[in-house]
Amino acid sequence: MPEIQARLPALRRVLEEMDVDGFVLLRGDEHLGEYVAPYAERLAWLSGFTGSAGLAVVLRDGPAAIFSDGRYITQMDQQVDGTAWARLHMRDTPPAEWLAAQGGRGLRIGYDPHLVGEAGLQPYLARGLDMVPLAANPVDRIWSDQPAAPGTPCLPHPLSFAGEDSADKRARMAVILRAAGQDAAIVGDPTSIAWLLNIRGNDIPYTPACLAFAILHADARVDLFIDPARVSPDAADWLGPQVRIVPPSGLDAALAALAGQTIRVDPVGTAIWFIQTLEAAGATIARATDPCALPRACKNDVEQDGARKAHLIDGVALCRFLHWVDTEGVGQNELQAATQLDGFRALCPDYREESFPAISGAGPNGAVIHYRVTPESARTIGADEVYLIDSGGQYPFGTTDVTRTLWTGKGPGPDGVRGPFTRVLKGHIALARARFPVGTTGHALDALARYALWQEGLDYDHGTGHGIGSYLSVHEGPCSISPVHRPVAVAAGMILSDEPGYYRPGVFGIRLENLLLVHPVPAEAGRTFLGFETLTLAPFDRRLIDPALLTGEEAAWLDTYHARVFDLIAPQLDTDARAWLATACAPIVAE
Repeated sequence: MPEIQARLPALRRVLEEMDVDGFVLLRGDEHLGEYVAPYAERLAWLSGFTGSAGLAVVLRDGPAAIFSDGRYITQMDQQVDGTAWARLHMRDTPPAEWLAAQGGRGLRIGYDPHLVGEAGLQPYLARGLDMVPLAANPVDRIWSDQPAAPGTPCLPHPLSFAGEDSADKRARMAVILRAAGQDAAIVGDPTSIAWLLNIRGNDIPYTPACLAFAILHADARVDLFIDPARVSPDAADWLGPQVRIVPPSGLDAALAALAGQTIRVDPVGTAIWFIQTLEAAGATIARATDPCALPRACKNDVEQDGARKAHLIDGVALCRFLHWVDTEGVGQNELQAATQLDGFRALCPDYREESFPAISGAGPNGAVIHYRVTPESARTIGADEVYLIDSGGQYPFGTTDVTRTLWTGKGPGPDGVRGPFTRVLKGHIALARARFPVGTTGHALDALARYALWQEGLDYDHGTGHGIGSYLSVHEGPCSISPVHRPVAVAAGMILSDEPGYYRPGVFGIRLENLLLVHPVPAEAGRTFLGFETLTLAPFDRRLIDPALLTGEEAAWLDTYHARVFDLIAPQLDTDARAWLATACAPIVAE
């Protein structure tokens, strides 16, 4: 029996030993983040599914199911054995409903309280399921060669990049706590800790943060739970005397010491273990969002300038790459293309790493929304087909994320591709041009990006925009542009993606993504409006644009954008690439 097929029966044996009838395994680590270190890839190890969102439900004496969202359904079908697992869309078949339908109300279902937030557990409790917190994760019991947890050094993040001293940030957060009558907050998100303390690390792939927990007190002191060996004397000096370094083994005692106090815990982004432990100690739980999340999302002037600098550097690499695809890409495979783009980025000494694994998909692979190319899956890029490249870079002053969809033929693409491509572009432009009153949520803006597609009965099964960190996570909350309503309004200083798409399974995928900086715009007296500044600098493929579908305003926006790309990028390219860019950025003539 192949090794991966033996893992599910082995897990069921452990569940029997632990006296539970089933187990819910979420994809994530103790910090509930999207990108995790290798030791926490339990779902991938157990099932073969490598997407960054999903969960599994395994019954000891019944079926097993794996769930993900629309970004990963095709990938899940490709990676997971359909004879051992039911493969389900979590929107169409919510995991808790599926479990209840399997007779789960009469069963004891185990879960790891370190890997799920209270909000994530609630749907199971709401359906009357008997959810049992386990002292140990059963997957860890059978994963004999599980990698060790990372332990990279804690590194100072200079003020020249951060733009605000940590003491000032901590003081601001302490005001929030005191105003709410809270004595302290649990900070479980490593990117919040990185932002709050102006530190970075290399524990998590693609996200420069250290895995740690923190307690932020209402007097602006912080207890940072991290191996002291990871904090050099210079880093300790940088953190200052108000930040106490505590070994992770001291976390239980520190939580017990909060007895009688009111402690803020994010029920979505913090493991339920914290709530359970604090309540057992006699603390009062104030359920509220991470106090760092919104301030972190609203970039200060230094961070905004850093983002502009990062996108200018990234734009040079992107345009070199797009020229390379146009002249040499046909015949290369998807992995070679992704490596080529990474190489162009690496020509800049400030480049640190990718901000996520590049999505490099030719033809039908482009229709896999979050396709991850491997040496085994890499498809050769052929002539006269659609190629999608979604990638990003980490620079110490900013994080980038960009998607372009290309036609590999010499002439215009076929009408069956140009039509949906242009409608995706129209949606992209509509969002980029939007002006809206302060207080508008991303949910209210989402339809702008879909409207042109909807008119032809087309749509896409993912959000339109997500937040982006400042040399932090490429996917950052608390705001998003999505059909799913979030109460957090779009605010000045946020950086959000604009990435509508269209996917024809088995044929091609289209996605067009720029990053947008939110800033105030003129409005009538007594009103405050916001709009977007486009940060990304790279042309859209003219061969896939049908000018007849563009309005005059859309064509004018596109021409202005392309002129800006050429003015900023062309001086940094060699002669051949500059000539290519001149053609790529030439005006579109609306018919």
